[in-house]
Order: sequence, then C-alpha cells, then structure tokens
Amino acid sequence: MARAYIGFGGNIGDTRQLITDAIVCLALRSELQILAKSCFYQSAPVEATGGDYINAVIEVETELSPYGLLHVCQAIEQEFGRERPYANAPRTLDLDILSFEGVTQNETELMLPHPKIIERSFVLLPLLEIAPDIFLPNWGELKAYLPNVADQRIEKLACRNCNCGEKGVYSQTAH
Repeated sequence: MARAYIGFGGNIGDTRQLITDAIVCLALRSELQILAKSCFYQSAPVEATGGDYINAVIEVETELSPYGLLHVCQAIEQEFGRERPYANAPRTLDLDILSFEGVTQNETELMLPHPKIIERSFVLLPLLEIAPDIFLPNWGELKAYLPNVADQRIEKLACRNCNCGEKGVYSQTAH
C-alpha cells in the first residue's frame, strides 16, 4: 500500500457537491482507503479563466500503481462531465495526483510530485491542513513555500457537519 494525495478543484456547477460526490466515488473503491480530507477552499483562478474555484485535498492509501490511480481519477472526472475544450478551461471537476509515496517521475502523462504544488495556494493550503509536516524530495518541507503564495486570493470556507481536516477513515456519509 502506498500513500498518495489527490487535489480536487472545479468552477462550474455546484462544485462543493461535485467534489463531495467524487470523494464518495473514491471511497467506494476497494483498492484505496481515504485517510483524511481537507476543508473546502475558494480561490481565484491561477493561469485559468472563469469564476472562482472550489478546492480540497484528500490523503489516500492505495494498492493501485500511480498510473492506476491516474486512470481512476480521470474516469471520475469523465463521469462528472469534465470537458477539455482548451488548456486551463473552466471545469466541473479536476482531480490531480499531487504526490505518490516513493515515486518521483517526470513523464508527459504523469509528473510526480505534481510540479505546481509549491506555486499554488489552492493546493498548498489544503494539503498542509491534512499533512502539516509533509516533506517531498527536491523541495523539502512544503510549509516553507507558504510565503511564495501569500499574494494569491484564497479563503477557507465554513464547514458544517463535516470532518474536514481530521485524520481517520473517511465515511461515505461524513461530508
């Protein structure tokens, strides 16, 4: 089993519900277990068009390979109506593997860790919420990069009746 972090985002439709439903889809898969979920964050688009995005990050333990996890994430995006008319287009749902335990690769289809983690507050803040001491090869402790994204507009959204930011097995009904 390997530990991985997956980032979620979107800015079309009821994004909070879409992300919640996508996390439930992942939780139903026998090949992985969700260990933690961040709160939702609302952020301005970075190198993208459209309205504000809603983002979150989850921590999973999986028996899938990095490419197996990528294909599961892409299938969920498709299920939720993801279209790719042009680069960085507005989207219903985007899932990115941020890191995969023990894997560093620079391939066209999948770069690990994700090369933009340290450049985007909408990834860094929810990731650090559930993994405050995360350390990645070539970058070190990710919290050291917070000053680099301090100028990006982001807001942690109020959460009611949820277990965001907490460690533990994610329940399909806890959202």
